[in-house]
Amino acid sequence: MDTSIADVNSEWPANNDVGCPPSNKSVACPLPSEHAGVAPMGSASTLGRHLARRLVEVGVGDVFSVPGDFNLTLLDHLLAEPGLNLVGCCNELNAGYAADGYARSRGVGACVVTFTVGGLSVINAIAGAYSENLPVICIVGGPNSNDYGTNRILHHTIGVPDFSQEYRCFQTVTCAQVIVNHLEDAQELIDYAISTALMESKPVYISISCNLAGVQHPTFSRQPVPYSLSPRLSNLKSLEAAVEITAEFLNAAVKPVLVGGPKLRVAKAKSAFVELADASGYPVAVMPAAKGQVPETHPHFIGTYWGAVSTAFCAEIVESADAYLFAGPIFNDYSSVGYSLLLKKEKAIIVQPNRVTVANGPTFGCVLMKDFLEALAKKVKHNPTSLENYRRIFVPEGVPLKSAPNEPLRVNVLFKHIQGMLTDDTAVIAETGDSWFNCQKLKLPEKCGYEFQMQYGSIGWSVGATLGYAQATPEKRLISCIGDGSFQPRMCLL
Repeated sequence: MDTSIADVNSEWPANNDVGCPPSNKSVACPLPSEHAGVAPMGSASTLGRHLARRLVEVGVGDVFSVPGDFNLTLLDHLLAEPGLNLVGCCNELNAGYAADGYARSRGVGACVVTFTVGGLSVINAIAGAYSENLPVICIVGGPNSNDYGTNRILHHTIGVPDFSQEYRCFQTVTCAQVIVNHLEDAQELIDYAISTALMESKPVYISISCNLAGVQHPTFSRQPVPYSLSPRLSNLKSLEAAVEITAEFLNAAVKPVLVGGPKLRVAKAKSAFVELADASGYPVAVMPAAKGQVPETHPHFIGTYWGAVSTAFCAEIVESADAYLFAGPIFNDYSSVGYSLLLKKEKAIIVQPNRVTVANGPTFGCVLMKDFLEALAKKVKHNPTSLENYRRIFVPEGVPLKSAPNEPLRVNVLFKHIQGMLTDDTAVIAETGDSWFNCQKLKLPEKCGYEFQMQYGSIGWSVGATLGYAQATPEKRLISCIGDGSFQPRMCLL
């Protein structure tokens, strides 16, 4: 498996895996040979250009921005980077949503806003990215480094001389926060923030003092050393014990099933999950937030498990099973339909990105989901009983009646036409609300993308995310399903 992240000479990956989850190798970002060595002191030796080069190295080709007086110089230096394209947005929230959509496709996204008035505007989008495990790099043009400690009151703030308000707000919705107000440690702070975003698959906050972005410094005269991110590895003893107990549990069951959850993506375990489905013969369902993470063309696929609003016949199979393995689930009030799922803990195996819990028994830590599923696939016995039960009770869906002349358009007729538009070259973006439920019924071709924000559910998210996803994946035709209430506050983006 190639573990390099976004070599600037390489093509973008075809999948939409996010962040830098576990692998068994170091993850490097090699630079092209013609850029190696010492760069002459000049515009390329500034803090702004260093940040720009780092963004390009990790896979960011487009940065979504809103200009403001604290970030204007920084934006000039980002514009000067050949591999970077600035996409201007009409407000910060849209820029954040666009970076979210971009990260879903490219694996990492970035936005640039101004101090406090911009930062507190974009923070809602950053919180959404945090909930969805997306590495979004939020860059803020900060106060002049000479203003720190002077007791001065600056514009774009709430009128107090404390400049830390924005920083403190971001502490709760990012995995790392750095304030760059000295050139000497700027490179170290920027590298720490970006690498942490990739390793944790969460957003980070970087504040750059407005007077430093265009300043040359010897630390930027040499091309930065390529990133080498330490790999996360499973504890082999813990992995072996978890696989042994889980295999014994599943092999003793009569009607086991598999259910995929939304954390399959952050764990980079989608292929391993399919491998387990092939080996086991179990039926495969997905939680609603995991739609698109498991190929719906798989012969064992039985639909979305969503309690009382599941795909027809799916809930009956899952809830009647005597063992169910959930890979990367999130059980919140939405996904559990108000905590009404008819599941029993003693029948469940819960596999999270770095731990496994077997029924009421032990929990095994330091076990990576991908490693666990791959090893388990070699241990389980083939058991198609639940799948055969599903096929026995399954009744195909009916076809909506054609509309009469002058009859108002019905939702089922509309989505029948949307279904006909889906191909391997399309992607669906579903907005919070009715679109959640209607888009869940769509049958996705194998390579058709699908994105929605179920955990955070911010209205209007899909408009900005559509822009970001389209920028990241220009070869895809996007079909965004958005209610008029969600569209109205964000339509200025178009």
